[in-house]
Amino acid sequence: QVQLVESGGGLVQAGGSLRLSCAASGRTFSNNAMGWFRQAPGKEREFVAAINWSGRRTGYADSVKGRFTISRDNAKATVYLQMNSLKPEDTAVYYCAGSSLSNILDETSGGWVYWGQGTQVTVSS
Repeated sequence: QVQLVESGGGLVQAGGSLRLSCAASGRTFSNNAMGWFRQAPGKEREFVAAINWSGRRTGYADSVKGRFTISRDNAKATVYLQMNSLKPEDTAVYYCAGSSLSNILDETSGGWVYWGQGTQVTVSS
């Protein structure tokens, strides 16, 4: 059974920073692309960022490009999302996601199959 556990969410002031972490277990973490999605109440889940199996390639939603950075530490089986210059519109539940593929870098349907429980990020004005 695959397990993804997010941490690091919380309340932050606009312009501030947070770093989310996602610890993976029960799988061969290093073989899979990993990503972050977010979902605000009443809205569809939205792609945020992805990183390929080796960490050498990344992809970002236009809304977070230049502000968020995804990274991974395969030795620790952990993926991170560094979020800088946070805006109130970034408020959402953030989900760590694992792919069945090794190099997916976007929101392609069917490519994301493993999900964490989510961690709340609230950005105040």
